[in-house]
Amino acid sequence: MITYNSISQLPIRERSFKFAVEIVKFCTLLKEERQYEIAKQLIRSGTSIGANIRESNNGFTKKDFIFKVNIAQKETDETIYWLEIIKEVSDLKEETNHLLHEAMQLLKIIRTISINAKNKQ
Repeated sequence: MITYNSISQLPIRERSFKFAVEIVKFCTLLKEERQYEIAKQLIRSGTSIGANIRESNNGFTKKDFIFKVNIAQKETDETIYWLEIIKEVSDLKEETNHLLHEAMQLLKIIRTISINAKNKQ
């Protein structure tokens, strides 16, 4: 897995992409533990963050941008939810803690982007 220090300085687009890659790799480990349904939910929400950030940059209006950023925010919060469940039911504590920390950092960044965009509207 990528260390937190190596991605903490990346722009949100690249950082959310790297996070999605980590989620995909982590879900492979979950499937080995037979956590199929949780892995399915986590991969959907965890990869959706970066996809929505990327889509926000292609919005036609400020309203489009804010809408996609808000979806990314919701997906990040959902990802945190699934990671918290995994932390309780899985033996993958270290990996889960790492991803949970990064997801919480992403949520803070995305919330800030959303607030700033709304204030500039």
